[in-house]
Amino acid sequence: MSDDCIFCMICEGKLPSSKVYESDTLYAFLDLNPVHKGHTLVIPKKHCENILDCDPAIGQDVLTAMQRIGEALKKVTGCTGINVMQNNGRSAGQMVFHLHWHIIPRFDEDGLKLWPQGKYDSMDEMNATAEKLRKELA
Repeated sequence: MSDDCIFCMICEGKLPSSKVYESDTLYAFLDLNPVHKGHTLVIPKKHCENILDCDPAIGQDVLTAMQRIGEALKKVTGCTGINVMQNNGRSAGQMVFHLHWHIIPRFDEDGLKLWPQGKYDSMDEMNATAEKLRKELA
């Protein structure tokens, strides 16, 4: 736990939250500024800044929580879909530097848009990028 992390303080009960789910490793609560009502944040109880420094063993717990919360959101809110979002680093939109996932209920015709998509200049550029990534991952 980090003494100056708002999400750690929420996990420890030092700050209030509207808890919706808890396991040995995770805590989930409603976002104070929801995109839609029911917008839930899922966080690991053990502090880590982002997905790059998180223990990968938490993966199954995260997926299980997201599935359960997603199904509950559909029943409670009547949403027709959900977005699961997770940002890493300030340039990616991360505002609280404790790993967290947003589970956002979505509705047909709700007017929300995803980010614009770009293109590679050519298949050669795309393949060159893939090759660089494969080498880095080897």
